[in-house]
Amino acid sequence: MSPAFTGPHGALQLFGVTLLGATPQTGRKLAITLAVILIAAVLGWLLTKLSGAVTSRLSNRTIGFWTRQVVSLLVTLFLIVGLISIWFDDPSRLATAAGLVTAGVAVAMQRVITSIAGYFLILRGSVFNVGDRIVIGGVRGDVAALGLLQTTIMEMGESGPEQADAPALWVKGRQYTGRIVTVANAQIFEKPVYNYSREFPFIFEEIHLPVRYEDDWQAVENILLEVARKHTVEIADLEEDVMQELRRRYFLHDESPGPRVYWRITDNWLEMTLRFVVRDHGARALKDAMSRDILASLKAAGIGVASGTYAIVQAPALKVQVEGRSGATRRS
Repeated sequence: MSPAFTGPHGALQLFGVTLLGATPQTGRKLAITLAVILIAAVLGWLLTKLSGAVTSRLSNRTIGFWTRQVVSLLVTLFLIVGLISIWFDDPSRLATAAGLVTAGVAVAMQRVITSIAGYFLILRGSVFNVGDRIVIGGVRGDVAALGLLQTTIMEMGESGPEQADAPALWVKGRQYTGRIVTVANAQIFEKPVYNYSREFPFIFEEIHLPVRYEDDWQAVENILLEVARKHTVEIADLEEDVMQELRRRYFLHDESPGPRVYWRITDNWLEMTLRFVVRDHGARALKDAMSRDILASLKAAGIGVASGTYAIVQAPALKVQVEGRSGATRRS
């Protein structure tokens, strides 16, 4: 560097003004920083490709997901340690800078810090895993991806009783709407997280059927139970094993395994509620198949589905006014 542009300690000088921090040492650190960033990017790309090639042969997608998370964390850690080692070689400077940065970040990026903390809590697997069906921050769906700040969810619709919940959806069943929704990881500290899949990959479903009082109630109950057992025979066996494991780990009341029918008396009909267990995915298709079989069995037995009826106990007096050609009016 020409002496005309060189100030004290080799700093860059323009028109007699020494530029702060523009020293040969700073330039070397900047060059090394760019090299470290390039190495981290190449290393992350290679490890991602390598892990993808290995995990693609496995049927368990969860292993591939967690492998990508580990690779991302390792590359990020390498980059952070490398940059700190380059720019803060003096421990006293590092402590001072760390204190100032920590104070500023804590004030200006509270939500970001909370989301990062939520990310590490999720990584423990204590809240949900990728592929789980959850409700978080008012969003229902399957966890498609997990990032440092946000969770990506493939949104699903709502069943009938949930239609009043926000946000309103046009799909009246727990099936995909086609929308991809991102939710901040900080939501796990602010609102409940409902998990359809964790530890108990089944949900309890119900079908309500109004039955006329003049019909054979016991025959209807037998039809409901027969159809439920036909469609849930494999699920019932698995559900009992999972329930035993839940009772071992948590304090839970015993839930009667297998389908069951409950009766409720109303003004117009006898309401029968069929309660049964389905998997966390595919509930709408299963209920559709069961409903078709129930209607076919009821029709074969000569039993109809009750509907609302109204009785008129007294009709008001009817007055008719007829006007003839002569203009005279007759009333009856």
